[in-house]
Amino acid sequence: MSAHETVEITGHLMDHGILSRVLDDIREYSGDYTIDRFDVGRETDDPSHAVITVTTDDNESLERLLMRLQTRGVNQVDPGEASVSAADVDGVFPDHFYSTTNLETRVRIDGVWLDVGNPEMDCGLILERDSAGRPHRVYTLPMSDVRAGMLVITGASGIRVTIPTPDRTAGAFGFMESEVSSEKPQAVLVRQVADGMREAKAEGKKVLWVAGPGVVHTGAAPAMVALVNAGYVDVVFAGNALATHDIESSLYGTSLGVDLAMGRGVEHGHEHHIRALNTIRKEGSIKAAVDSGVLTGGIMHALVTHEKEFVLVGSVRDDGPLPDVYTDVIEGQRAMRAGIADVGFCLMVATMLHSVATGNILPASIPLVCVDINPATVTKLADRGSSQARGIVTDVGLFLEQLAVELVPEYRRS
Repeated sequence: MSAHETVEITGHLMDHGILSRVLDDIREYSGDYTIDRFDVGRETDDPSHAVITVTTDDNESLERLLMRLQTRGVNQVDPGEASVSAADVDGVFPDHFYSTTNLETRVRIDGVWLDVGNPEMDCGLILERDSAGRPHRVYTLPMSDVRAGMLVITGASGIRVTIPTPDRTAGAFGFMESEVSSEKPQAVLVRQVADGMREAKAEGKKVLWVAGPGVVHTGAAPAMVALVNAGYVDVVFAGNALATHDIESSLYGTSLGVDLAMGRGVEHGHEHHIRALNTIRKEGSIKAAVDSGVLTGGIMHALVTHEKEFVLVGSVRDDGPLPDVYTDVIEGQRAMRAGIADVGFCLMVATMLHSVATGNILPASIPLVCVDINPATVTKLADRGSSQARGIVTDVGLFLEQLAVELVPEYRRS
């Protein structure tokens, strides 16, 4: 016996290749399809609309396919009602749980549509009822945090997602038609990123930075400090390395033992990062080192001085690590999730692993720009489902220098 469902999608289906990806997904999941209706937008800004009947061998395969298609913004024409099952074991979703996207999501329970307040990919949806048993709210929850007895949405029915539609005439993404910008005027790209930050701040939103040690290695730490001082850095997600080499730079003038002023290694420079780590561990925390006057400059000093939030999550290769680093990655993920509240713009610079991790937890509605010398970093973000990610392939040091000049007119490096 076969199973089938009629679905629909609206958007720039042709020029962005979305319809082709949808049909590829259907074939990849061993399904079949019939395009019942296809209305093509006539003007550049006109959306297209497609109605498609998808068929699979059985209902379980159909549900898996429908969940996959929702990552592209495809919804059932008649979504029906969502199904719910209680979790039996801590840290384990019920079978057939709905695997979430980072798109704006609504769930229909008992005839009531509820908005999911914190869209995040690769999680489950938890239903809470009020004292009268009525549906009260639905929210995303990572697998590690589910507890026995929680009500979990199962199957693909009763769920609708919406793809964000940015205004191309204004805003930060008007300049980025492709996912990776490598051959476009950098001055224009920098200006547009700066505009995105200004817009977020004007709306009372925070600017989130995800940064790797390349910021320090390329000599761009002073530019980032200027941006912190000017109020364009509200939250920083990073690993042990960014903070360690920033502190090494402040204490010794080197990064990975290389003199940042002269661009060459110095005697005993290979010891500097571990000695920097030891200095901060002796103080007890980065803030304590700032308060005691041991740490007097650099990115971390600026963040502490301006009381900006930072979340440092470590890895198995870390030296030390610094006392502020989360060594339990689950606890680190929770801290990062808490840190994205009120974020209106995200800039990722010179880090693949933390960029992917942050992309996983950000809603698709938050503008996201990734700057890296390696185009594979941005490609990986898009492959992991961060469809809103736009990338600039360039040297991070030069980019941040230009961004600081654009946003902080008085900033000039000698």
